[in-house]
Amino acid sequence: MRPIKCWQIIIRMRRNDKTSKKRTFEVVLDFLKKNKISGATVWTGVDGYGKRGDAKLRIEGLLMNNPLLIEIIDKRSKLQPLLPDIKQIVDDEGLVTFSEVNAL
Repeated sequence: MRPIKCWQIIIRMRRNDKTSKKRTFEVVLDFLKKNKISGATVWTGVDGYGKRGDAKLRIEGLLMNNPLLIEIIDKRSKLQPLLPDIKQIVDDEGLVTFSEVNAL
């Protein structure tokens, strides 16, 4: 089986981040669907930290602003033109990375 070269965008943010009164991850997913990207997965983390401080999931205190990743894989020609818009949606609330990956 030969690997297929694809490109991946990973967006790191917090679950409660908002853009225009809607959760940012939902805005990103709507944007990707509108642009006919093959698929994306939202991953919820349990704990983390970054330049904006801690991001935690605490059940007993009901603090639910946990870390979130959106993973997107598609052709470079489809993803690269969307990067400026994705960064504008995420703004300084998240980190966007773009890298080559091999898919089977």
